[in-house]
Amino acid sequence: MDGWRSPELSFDRLKRFGDAPAVRLHDTTSSSIVTTRPGPTARMYVCGITPYDATHVGHAATYVAFDLVLRAWRSAGHDVHYVQNVTDVDDPLLERAAATGEDWDALAERETELFRDDMVALRVVPPTHYIGAVESIPAIVDLIGQLRAKDAVYDLEGDLYFPIAADPSFGSVSRLDRDGMLALFRERGGDPDREGKQDPLDPLLWTRQRGDQPGWSSPLGKGRPGWHIECSAIALHYLGIPFDVQGGGSDLIFPHHEMCASGAEVATSRAPFAYAYVHAGMVGLDGAKMSKSKGNLVFVSTLRDEGVDPMAIRLALLAHHYRTDWDWDCGAVTTAAERLDRWRSAVDAGGPDATPVVADVRQALADDIDAPGALAAVDAWADAALSGGTTGGVDGAAEIRAVTDLCLGVVV
Repeated sequence: MDGWRSPELSFDRLKRFGDAPAVRLHDTTSSSIVTTRPGPTARMYVCGITPYDATHVGHAATYVAFDLVLRAWRSAGHDVHYVQNVTDVDDPLLERAAATGEDWDALAERETELFRDDMVALRVVPPTHYIGAVESIPAIVDLIGQLRAKDAVYDLEGDLYFPIAADPSFGSVSRLDRDGMLALFRERGGDPDREGKQDPLDPLLWTRQRGDQPGWSSPLGKGRPGWHIECSAIALHYLGIPFDVQGGGSDLIFPHHEMCASGAEVATSRAPFAYAYVHAGMVGLDGAKMSKSKGNLVFVSTLRDEGVDPMAIRLALLAHHYRTDWDWDCGAVTTAAERLDRWRSAVDAGGPDATPVVADVRQALADDIDAPGALAAVDAWADAALSGGTTGGVDGAAEIRAVTDLCLGVVV
């Protein structure tokens, strides 16, 4: 599957300032801030969309957050090997296609293309590998075969399940108690009440073909993959384990990230799946989490069609720390557009030496992606520029253009 066009980034523009500090991130599993310690290449997997509707601002907030992680690593001198999946066959997609009368694969392709367009507009750097579930079926089948060889698969009426009892460390990612796991599993697409399962929490690995639903012939029988094993297989194939960061929204902590890790670790007899589990907060609307199932959505494409500058949309997202839950309101882009205009006016006016601003922005992003702190540093420079212009014959506009472009992803 193709990704999207990358913004042109030359971190050489910041070379004279030296490398940025090591990137520190909040690890969900340990509930602490940890220093990432990648080698020359940092490796990151971020769970992607199920493409049955357009990109809403909650999605955008998550992918912009991990775009900042990538940029912070690049600023610190690392290459980045970034993998993101697309769940282009799954129950929600099939249900939407059935409801609208559209072919499921046409729906998936159309919405994936719209997602790509939104990411280009928001200047999100594309992953190194952008991989669909459908194209990954051979790798998924192979991984389930590895689990079967370790007696970690059982058959229930033609569907294949992973027994969580095969993993003594199950629960170590989310650190939830059993009641908490069961509640979230039921809420987030699991089937804890299905009769015949060895454990209500056992996740589906492979579902047999039913009726006219899509299915692929394989040694497992004709069918399609489960959600969790999809990401396990893609991560193993393209990154190996352990890798540096497993990322996504906080609604993926359980069951998705728990079960991705469990299947991969049992199959390979290696742990951990990832050194750090990093999760973005949820964006709400009118007091409820923004979600496709609720229909309380603000779409990036709608804002763009209304003439909102994509850089203002990005700034509206950056105004909130990535780990916080927050509510979108209609004034968010107005405030962001005003900030963007102020920055652009300040750059046009010229301003004082921006060397301290570059250091402050890079430090803020290295400190658990403190985007609001980074914005505040640029705000202070803009205030100084608009009140007094250059000082001592030094014009910091070029440095501001470089640091906002490269580190924040905002063109001024």
